Amino acid sequence: MSSPIIKRRHTLLITLLATAIVVTVLLLNRFEPNGTEADGTGESPAAQQMNEMEVEAAMESIEQTAAPEGETAENGGQAAPAEPSVQTDIPSLAETYADYFPIGAAIEPFQTTGLKAELLKKHVNWLVAENAMKPASLQPTERNFTWENADRIVEFAKESGMEVRFHTLVWHSQVGAWFFKDAEGKPMVDETEPGKREANKKLLLERLDTHVRTIVDRYKDDIKSWDVVNEVIEPGDLDGMRASDWYKITGTDYIETAFRAAREAGGPDAKLYINDYGTDNPAKRDRLYELVKEMLDKGVPIDGVGHQTHIGIHGPSVDSIIESMRKFSELGLDNLVTELDMSIYAWNDRSDFGADIPDNVLKKQADRYRELFEAFKANKDILSGVVFWGIADDHTWLSSFPMKRTEAPLLFDKQLHAKPAFWAVVDSSKLVK
Repeated sequence: MSSPIIKRRHTLLITLLATAIVVTVLLLNRFEPNGTEADGTGESPAAQQMNEMEVEAAMESIEQTAAPEGETAENGGQAAPAEPSVQTDIPSLAETYADYFPIGAAIEPFQTTGLKAELLKKHVNWLVAENAMKPASLQPTERNFTWENADRIVEFAKESGMEVRFHTLVWHSQVGAWFFKDAEGKPMVDETEPGKREANKKLLLERLDTHVRTIVDRYKDDIKSWDVVNEVIEPGDLDGMRASDWYKITGTDYIETAFRAAREAGGPDAKLYINDYGTDNPAKRDRLYELVKEMLDKGVPIDGVGHQTHIGIHGPSVDSIIESMRKFSELGLDNLVTELDMSIYAWNDRSDFGADIPDNVLKKQADRYRELFEAFKANKDILSGVVFWGIADDHTWLSSFPMKRTEAPLLFDKQLHAKPAFWAVVDSSKLVK
């Protein structure tokens, strides 16, 4: 008769083998046969990021399921953490804010099924694609548009009675290198001859115009809110404009081209936004203000500013966030919070709390979320929506940025259960004093 130890070893080996197969399938399923990125992997940047996230999730599954019953791989025999589940007996986040503004979340296509889909259906009424609608995801090579993942999110939103925001038509990252190559396949930025530089600029703007019009035309009946250009301001670069290939080749003409094409393709009802992070910083805010005012004076159809709002428990101040919104509202522009999350670390802190985040840290996060949303509600006349960059702590870009570590920036934990931050935003009377 086999001993319990041998049985547990057999279980461990079987689990490891099964999970390895899952990882392999995930990688194969995410392979983009039409991708031709410069790194030679055959995958778009979005696909590569998804591979990393899903493999990491699968490896976490190994650590939990490979341990003997009643134990986990890390806790030395302690009781296993609660199983992921959707709490049906708590208030809906979106319903709580129905009189103020819509509540959204960034998602990946794989989150449109299972428990995560149920969590989204309960708590949000707005969706944005975390990666599936970025330039390299939709047009990895010239005139080769790949719609499957974006369509999947749009269809899920329709089925769930939600709206969709588009992110993003133009960005300096996750964009195919082919955009910036001349007719001979050479990098446009290397060209020094004035005549050829002008020809390259014209070609790049034509490619951009086609990109924008094709996408907006496809989704104009389903999407009304659009991030047209993303992260174009960098105070440390020349003229305060990000020194991207877009800017080096066209100046600010690419911004004007993108907005005009989006308006013409989307019609007067489309809401067009310029989106950036760090808008609470006066230097960045003021340079963005100057750019937007310049564009508006030229008749460029900008409807609003997207404030990403990737913040932390130590800063920036809530007053600085609201002050920026007020400044742009003076131009007659709308404001959106487009990518909200709240790191549990200071920016220059490279420590790691590990599996057990101190209660005082979660309390500080809750207090800060409460202050933030009280300010949002008080300024609903200049703020028309709040989108979280994710929905629960089991899936957040901050888990690997600026380093790989435990992060918990959202309102729901890794088991999809409400954190103190959730109650701070929904009903602070339920918080433990």
